[in-house]
Amino acid sequence: MGEKAKNEKDDKEAQFEDHEHVEVSEELPPELEALMQTEPLKGLSEAEVAERTARFGKNEISEKKTNPLLKFLSYFTGAIAYLIELAFILSGVVEDWIDFGIIGGLLVINALIGFIEESKADAALDALKNTLALKSRVFRDGRLQEIESSELVPGDIVAVRLGDIIPADARLLGISVDGSDVEVNLQVDQSALTGESLPVEKKRGDTIYSSSICKQGQMLAVVTKTGANTFIGRAANLISITNEQGHFQKIVNQIGNFLVVITLTMVVIIFIYLLLRRKNEVDHLSKTDVFDVLRDVLVLTVAAIPVGLPTVMSVTMAVGAKQLAAKQVIVKRLTAVEEMASVSVLCSDKTGTLTLNKLTFDEPYLKPGFTKEDLLLYSYLASEPGANDPIEMAVRTAAKRDVPLLADCTGHTIPGFKVASFVPFNPATKLTQATVVDHHAGESFRVAKGAPQVIVKLVGGDDEATHAVNLLARRGLRALGVARTVPGTLDNWQLIGMISLLDPPRPDSAETIRRCEEMGVVVKMVTGDQLIIAKEVAGRLGMSRAILDANSLTDPDATDAQLADRCLHADGFAQVIPEHKYRVVELLQSKGLLVGMTGDGVNDAPALKKANVGIAVHDCTDAARSAADIVLLAPGLSTIVDGVLTSRAIFQRMRSYALYRITSTVHFLIFFFIITLAFRWQMKAILLIFIAVLNDAATLVISVDNAQISRRPDKWRIGQLITLSVILGCFLTALSFAVFFVARDVFNIPDDAGKQSEDDTKDGRMETIIYLNVSSAPHFTIFSTRLAGFFWENLPSLTFTAAILATQVFAMFISIFGINNLTTAIGGGWGVSLLAISLAYFVVLDAVKVFVFRIWSFELTVKLWPTRARKERLRHKKERLIIDERVRFNVARIRAVSKAIYAANAFAKAGRRELPR
Repeated sequence: MGEKAKNEKDDKEAQFEDHEHVEVSEELPPELEALMQTEPLKGLSEAEVAERTARFGKNEISEKKTNPLLKFLSYFTGAIAYLIELAFILSGVVEDWIDFGIIGGLLVINALIGFIEESKADAALDALKNTLALKSRVFRDGRLQEIESSELVPGDIVAVRLGDIIPADARLLGISVDGSDVEVNLQVDQSALTGESLPVEKKRGDTIYSSSICKQGQMLAVVTKTGANTFIGRAANLISITNEQGHFQKIVNQIGNFLVVITLTMVVIIFIYLLLRRKNEVDHLSKTDVFDVLRDVLVLTVAAIPVGLPTVMSVTMAVGAKQLAAKQVIVKRLTAVEEMASVSVLCSDKTGTLTLNKLTFDEPYLKPGFTKEDLLLYSYLASEPGANDPIEMAVRTAAKRDVPLLADCTGHTIPGFKVASFVPFNPATKLTQATVVDHHAGESFRVAKGAPQVIVKLVGGDDEATHAVNLLARRGLRALGVARTVPGTLDNWQLIGMISLLDPPRPDSAETIRRCEEMGVVVKMVTGDQLIIAKEVAGRLGMSRAILDANSLTDPDATDAQLADRCLHADGFAQVIPEHKYRVVELLQSKGLLVGMTGDGVNDAPALKKANVGIAVHDCTDAARSAADIVLLAPGLSTIVDGVLTSRAIFQRMRSYALYRITSTVHFLIFFFIITLAFRWQMKAILLIFIAVLNDAATLVISVDNAQISRRPDKWRIGQLITLSVILGCFLTALSFAVFFVARDVFNIPDDAGKQSEDDTKDGRMETIIYLNVSSAPHFTIFSTRLAGFFWENLPSLTFTAAILATQVFAMFISIFGINNLTTAIGGGWGVSLLAISLAYFVVLDAVKVFVFRIWSFELTVKLWPTRARKERLRHKKERLIIDERVRFNVARIRAVSKAIYAANAFAKAGRRELPR
């Protein structure tokens, strides 16, 4: 009867749960599989190597070099650049050498700023190439020899040992270089490739990947893939095919296209009109007449074109890059400074980015009567001195930090204790043991540290400890058991507890995520590590745990739209490979989102390159650093928040300038188009150039202006920008005509219509009055365009205010007193009045701007431009809002019910504890 009860008890004993390590695996095609049948200790013959080299190529990553000259010339492309270049050519044709020099200088300056700031010969492929092993030991013609890794071919037999960088993807054979079976499996660090935080055990038949590092053991392997076909090679290929136009360049081109269309349309009409008028005046057009008209139109074109737009924006971004550099954030691609302001989703690698990529002691399981210090002391006694194993290092580091007795210890020299004998780790026994003399107690005892299953068996079984280890494993923590002998014996073991180990979050990761989400940036974890580990880390970082595995990205039954929705609503993805990370970024971008990506490994490089803004963290690999747009030099992620704040300030300055400059161009073109055609009135060419150069030079200081930082990701909203610019431009045109008519009809100032500059009968005062109005009124508008609200909500900086006012005060003085061959004196009354009117008028424009911003919505744009696509998009948007609201309501209800159940259970447990026994 007693034997039966014992058997029943044994049947009910807790069992350790097996947690399968999920790893990416792929089957070799039959034609490659046939090449894997190489005799291990003989290897390939020279003839076979030559045939396979010709078929598969060298074991290296091919690269494409960018011609520096072509790269420099690429900065002369774009809508605005083409218009400026046309003006440059025309100024040479009409021999207007002053304009020719100014325009040419601006073109070169724009190109140089972009080339110098952004120039970075794309070293991503070089960096990937540099991670490959340079030399390999390989069997060829029956001899073990050392060759260049680039000469490896599929079917080669390579020897892998401790410390080696794996030279190519290969399949382990389970034998050593002498042909005998190996006793110890390999431990391989592939964190830079897959994002796994712990070394992975590799046994016979498993695949080891190129560029991973052997941390334990030695074994022969047969090469399966080389060069671009390897795991790392496919990552390199993804980087090389990712060469899309940047978001900012698209925005500038859209603005440029609008300005080019209206400028060319109006200028061509004016050119034709002036030619016809000149023909009526002289009966026959000569070459000189055509050139004179062309020169007048050219000057108008140059004055209207925002030649300073690229320069002002480049300088603004360069100033921002310098500010970030002071915070140890290096900007490699200048436009990334602007694009970071619009990032609404930040995908982040886990290992080494959100976490330290260092195994660390976590909260342990302790048996009654023992403390954490006891656990660490005994585990230290059972540790191997000087071992380079990450688990041993984690245990010893924690013990020295948390046990005062061990703070200054080296090796096994511990005050009050002496290690009499030590048995190092053996793969067969899976534990370490030490016999220790306790000088204080005057007795000896034994300690053991090893796999939980082994230690629990050593102490005769422990269901509670088994359950504790299973709970740790379900959370992705690695456990180690620690035991010692009962005082007075050397054979009767008792359990001290279980050490738990985890790659912990960086100290500032949780706070960075919280602040990002406060600013409207959703953070998603994308990692190659195991799903359970990803969920545990997500919970510790305060993220939701809705993390999916890679299968959800490769579902053959799902459409791209459905996969994109999955990416949008998931909190992250685990067990992914570089292609999956790249795909996540691509799918999110397909939803119209600007996506940021942070990472540190080779596996992150393709996604870093694909993202709108790629951010490589401190201590990253060369591949990640080269593929990224921004590199963090300081440990941690807190500087990402600094980057977002700085980029949003820069964005506000750039949008402010763009709105001001488009408004000025619209005003300039409409006013001179109408006044030239309707009243035959023209302004002196030098004054037009004076307005353009002086005002653009002054606005360069916008790069140091105060900025109102948005709490949400910024967007350009080109439709809104252009519509508001046209409205403000029309209001400014109305003011200019009001000044013209009041001066002519109320104060009887001659308009000099149809008179040339050299005409002695020309009065000249109207020209000066219009010059001062056209110079000051649009220029003061920049005080309004600085922000979406009223101008007084965030006052401009003193430097910015002084620069803007100084240019217009200068314009006022040359108008009041006059300058020979430039302006005619109009007196203090006109000068001061015109400047005061321009200052007051910007307040009116400010109210108009605020009104437009407040009524503007996507629904309004659909009413104004009711295209089928826009109507469909609005319908989907409304449906999505209804669904989101329903989901929020249901989630709130579930949380409320969960809290009630949790509270009820807590009360029930408390009641049971209080019952008398």
